[in-house]
Amino acid sequence: MTLKLLRIFTIIISFFFLTGFVPIFSFIGPGVTAFTSGNLYKAGAQFVISKSIEKETGKNSLNLIKEEISKNLIKEEIKKNNSINEDLRQLVEKRIKITRQKLENQNLQKLVKKRIIVTRSKLNLNNTTQQY
Repeated sequence: MTLKLLRIFTIIISFFFLTGFVPIFSFIGPGVTAFTSGNLYKAGAQFVISKSIEKETGKNSLNLIKEEISKNLIKEEIKKNNSINEDLRQLVEKRIKITRQKLENQNLQKLVKKRIIVTRSKLNLNNTTQQY
């Protein structure tokens, strides 16, 4: 019995290595699934799905998933950069408003002082002191 299994195993191994059969992993994946779970239907479905993905996209399922994940990561990075840019823009706008308000207050104070001086000069109040 073991000799028979050894022959089968040798033939399968020689098939993979001597014929240059490249998609070895497409058989190993379902084979491992079949041996570990004991579920041949699951292993067959995995193989069929993998082949159909490869037929439609020209990529195996691992490469397809890796590309989709990298696309999502790039999109998230762009969103993060846009969020940082938006936060920076809002901060700058806020600081500009505060600065404008301060400048307006300074200009208003200067205007009020000028009006006070003009009013005092017209009323001749420069020589008198105010008592509180």
